[in-house]
Amino acid sequence: MITFKIYRRKTGEIVGFDCSGHAGYADAGYDIFCAAVSALVINTVNSIDEFTDDDFTADSDEEKGISLRVKDPGDKTALLLDSLLLGVEGIIRDNDGEYIELVTEEV
Repeated sequence: MITFKIYRRKTGEIVGFDCSGHAGYADAGYDIFCAAVSALVINTVNSIDEFTDDDFTADSDEEKGISLRVKDPGDKTALLLDSLLLGVEGIIRDNDGEYIELVTEEV
């Protein structure tokens, strides 16, 4: 199962995420849920880097997954992170949460 953890401030603002694990829907390289979540996550990280001036850290490890932290998200970064969450929630909703676990943690 993919674990997608969102980090939110008390204000509700998303300031980071961790994404790890494998959906287990199909063999590696053929798993549509892993591919969909990976595309959303990688595009979000790349978009924050390309379209904003916000400082962030991102780490990627084949075994541990992908993580991102933003110290002070501006409006563009906030929108990109909200969009990422919307996409992940849509995948979860369309498949009854069978392959992705969404966790929210207040920081």
